[in-house]
Order: sequence, then structure tokens, then C-alpha cells
Amino acid sequence: MKLTVVGCSGSFPSAESACSSYLVEADGFRLLLDMGNGALGELQRHIGLYDLDAIFLSHLHADHCIDMCGYFVARYYRHEGGRCPAIPVYAPDGAEQRLTTAYADTPSDKSMSEVFDFHTLKPGSFDIGPFRVRTEKVCHPVEAYGIRVEHGGKSLVYSGDTGVCDELDTLAAGADLFLCEASFTYGKEDIPGLHLNGREAGAHAARAGAGRLVLTHIPPWTDGERNLADARAVYDGPSELAHAGAVYEV
Repeated sequence: MKLTVVGCSGSFPSAESACSSYLVEADGFRLLLDMGNGALGELQRHIGLYDLDAIFLSHLHADHCIDMCGYFVARYYRHEGGRCPAIPVYAPDGAEQRLTTAYADTPSDKSMSEVFDFHTLKPGSFDIGPFRVRTEKVCHPVEAYGIRVEHGGKSLVYSGDTGVCDELDTLAAGADLFLCEASFTYGKEDIPGLHLNGREAGAHAARAGAGRLVLTHIPPWTDGERNLADARAVYDGPSELAHAGAVYEV
């Protein structure tokens, strides 16, 4: 598998990165994990606008899904070549209504579903193209999912947004690459059930026996290097900060 970090900023885009969006490729199939603020523009640095095969939305906060409104425009109103066929979108319940409300002026209340084939996420395992995926509900104020993507005997796990939870340990067990959020600063913010800090992300990686840890979803006001140091204090495997444009072979 090839993983490309399209965007990795948390809460809102930074000067260096769009919000959460990660492209996973294998066997010519392209799966996008989240499409937050600014991600649609950055995605076009890596693939063509119409080259995606499926989309996974971890949850419906704007920094993970709002650029789907722009992507709706690109797919619905494409004149050259005609309207795009519906692309599978795996998302929590209510995604179609949320995006329609955010766009506010779709031709009809069903226009989103003309270009997005919505599939409601539940905890479980299923196939997306050549990938075997497993989703688990994680700990966040809204319905949110982490995802494990497997292909060719390798695995990568994306936490989405979450606080500390057993489900994340289960999902990340033995993962070759663990892409884990680290929004908060250890010793500064302590809000259970919302986000992880660097030390908590490192502890999850250690408990799961993950092969490599990549910290992501770090907001512009958070010191990423401090979070990385906190993660390394409890996790002794390879670890680093995500950055826009980074590519990993898994």
C-alpha cells in the first residue's frame, strides 16, 4: 500500500497543511480517508480530480468532511464528459443530510446521492476495492470511527478523532503503520473523550505493538515536536510527525 498525507492539520488548516485527508493506494485503486478544509485542492497535487475510487469519512466534523461540498460541485456539474457516476462514500449515519445542509443550495434534497453513493458505517469488517477494512467506533463527541486497512499482508490504521479508548488498541493491534491523532498537549489539556495528546498516542501505539507511529491532526496552536517527544517517552518504535505531501510505503 502507498499512503500519501494530503493534509494533516487539526481543527483548521495551518499555513503548511490542509486539514485531515489521507490517500491510500494499491492495485490501481484509490481510497481517500477524510476530506477536511483545503484537502480538495491539495489532493489534485497527487491525483486527478476524478481518479478517486472510494471515500471514507471518519466523522462529520468540518475539518474531516467539509471539502466534500466542493467535490460535489466538481462531480455534479462536470460538463466535459458528463456528470460523474456515484462514488462510494463510507460515512456515519446522516452524512448526506449534513453535506446537503452545509452546501445549502443543492438542486434537490437528493442531489448529493446522485454523485455520492452513501454507505452507513457500523463497527465491523468489509471490503473496499482490494482492501479489507475494519471499522470501530472510537471516543469522540459525535459518532466517529477509526479504520484499519489491510492489503497484501500489511496493515495501516487511522485513528480518526478520538480520546483514549480500548477500541483503538484493538484496531491498531500489530499494525505496520499507525496514523494516530495527537491534538492535545500532555499536562496542558485534559478533556476526556475528545482528543489524544502525544503521550496517550504513544501509549496506544505501545500497547498495540504497532510497527511505526505517525502523529497527525495536530492543530496550529499545538507544538508538534513536544507531542512527538511525549510519544517517544512511552513508545520505542519508529515515530514521526505527519506532514503534507509525505509518502509511506506499507
